[in-house]
Amino acid sequence: MTKPKQLLEDNVGKTVLLLANESIARGVLEAGVRLVALYPGTPSSEIGNNLTFMAPHIPNFYFEFSTNEKVAMEVAGAAAVAGVRSMMVCKGPGLNVAADPFFSLAYIGIRGAMVIVVADDPSMWSSQNENDSRYYALMGNMPLMEPSDPSEAKSMLLEAYEISEKLELPILFRTTTRVNHTRSPVTFGPIRDRPKTIEFVKEPFRFVPIPSVARVRHPWLLKQMELAMEISESTKLNFITGSGDLGIITSGVSYNYVVEALSTLDIDAETLKLGMTHPVPEKMISEFLKRHKRVMIVEELDPFLETHARRIAQLNGINVDILGKEQGFFPRTLEYTPRIVIEALSKILNRNTSINWKAIDQKAGEISGLPPRPPLLCAGCPHRATYYAIRVATRGKAIYPSDIGCYTLSIAPPLETADILFDMGSSITTACGLAEVTDQDIVATIGDSTFFAAGLPGIANAVYNQHRISLVILDNRTTAMTGHQPHPGTGVTGMQEKVPPLNIAKVCKGLGVKYVKTIDPFASLADLVAAVREMTTWTRENHKPSVLVSIAPCALLEAAERRKTGEIPPPYYVDSELCNSCKRCLNRLSCPAMYLDKETGQAVIDQTMCNYCGTCIAVCPQGAIKQEGAQK
Repeated sequence: MTKPKQLLEDNVGKTVLLLANESIARGVLEAGVRLVALYPGTPSSEIGNNLTFMAPHIPNFYFEFSTNEKVAMEVAGAAAVAGVRSMMVCKGPGLNVAADPFFSLAYIGIRGAMVIVVADDPSMWSSQNENDSRYYALMGNMPLMEPSDPSEAKSMLLEAYEISEKLELPILFRTTTRVNHTRSPVTFGPIRDRPKTIEFVKEPFRFVPIPSVARVRHPWLLKQMELAMEISESTKLNFITGSGDLGIITSGVSYNYVVEALSTLDIDAETLKLGMTHPVPEKMISEFLKRHKRVMIVEELDPFLETHARRIAQLNGINVDILGKEQGFFPRTLEYTPRIVIEALSKILNRNTSINWKAIDQKAGEISGLPPRPPLLCAGCPHRATYYAIRVATRGKAIYPSDIGCYTLSIAPPLETADILFDMGSSITTACGLAEVTDQDIVATIGDSTFFAAGLPGIANAVYNQHRISLVILDNRTTAMTGHQPHPGTGVTGMQEKVPPLNIAKVCKGLGVKYVKTIDPFASLADLVAAVREMTTWTRENHKPSVLVSIAPCALLEAAERRKTGEIPPPYYVDSELCNSCKRCLNRLSCPAMYLDKETGQAVIDQTMCNYCGTCIAVCPQGAIKQEGAQK
């Protein structure tokens, strides 16, 4: 990974191998962005991870990890309204959270410039759905751009700020996982200065969209999109390459697959590559369609460009075969690959390829025969101990609403403590709904970062409506799943400043929860089980919400601290003389640092993976798991 310090270099012309996310972080510097606000989410995480370390070294620059995406949109939006350049970053589902201010920002417009970076996740490598965020641009009347590689991510970002200032509108800047996490050469440009402060000029009958204002602003917005259309028709972001009878319209990472497919098959085709995909350049597309009898549309997920192309053809009376998802040439799910495009081209052109797909599939089958490696909670994860205790205390008979984060992995056996999940914060609110239609105990779980991001309204709702729910807040002192970013409970800001952390237990008490307790999941497993039982009993008897805060640092943070200090605890081991091969540790706790020795039939601890949590000692009924040097 490129060091954030390297991204700060004022070295025009230097070429560096960057991820697109790193390229965007560098683009913030070159575009003179004054403020960036975001809530971390893969595949966009590295943008914030780099900016938080760059921020203290950039003059007149502010960066924050906001409590959620709605907050980030409003923080960045306000800065743009005031008159400076700003940026908001999120992943696809995060834009759903920020949709309310997103639409308002389009109506009122901005004085400075603003780019909204949204990272979609085809194939759902780290997301709960395959959002196609392009429809937000269509529905919200906001210009949309889509880079196809890291170099274009920076150059297109700089162009986005220029266009944003001309239109007085934010620009939606859509990336996808395969762009975000691709690395390619990026050339540094000059760094632009930023103002330290500006004076906010009041204009309430523009920036306060009461109905009478909104009625005026909507026609203004539509007029701005007409200007955006003119830009789309003339911008170099939309360009044509190649020549041939076959026409191809594409955008984003799919363009790369088209280039590779044409080269592999040695096919001549004229390709219209769209970098600005809303509003689409209608005249440009119309002329392109007229030149071809067949035009193939290559785009991941929904038929966004395909629908536009069909509309333009119909409106202009163009007789052309538009070949895409509607005829089944391309899927509407998951990421594309060069193979998908090659096979579609072969089918459309009715020709064979020299590629031996059968041999490739056979090789893939051999590889897929290897043992599976599903995502698991790390060895030594405090969540495993907490979920084990929840499972034991409730005998597996409660309902377990879950939330977004590492702990969702508790869905897998043997923990099996994730029964329902909608989105961030939904563990609490789905628990509220379930509590009113069932007599079963309900034990919801939510992480510390998610609690601050989306859990507070649910807590208030549970208290106000006296819902019979128990909530365990899994506080591992970080935003673990997306890369250990800080949150209001960690005491560190995005500017790397230390501040007093918010105490989750006190926040819950402040919201009116009567039963709130904290516990260390590693101190005593028996006490942890007893605490869960006590909490659920209290809720059952009082018909009110209860909260247990389970606090222990993420195992990866602990491991990093050990590497820093060099202090390694004595290792844990299984005493073969005491182990009776009951496999309780393997079947009930299932720590990835433990495995079964096929020769002896006994459990073994892999000391290279063990993170020294000691939970396994309490799980073993024979007392066969020990720590070297510990008293007997």
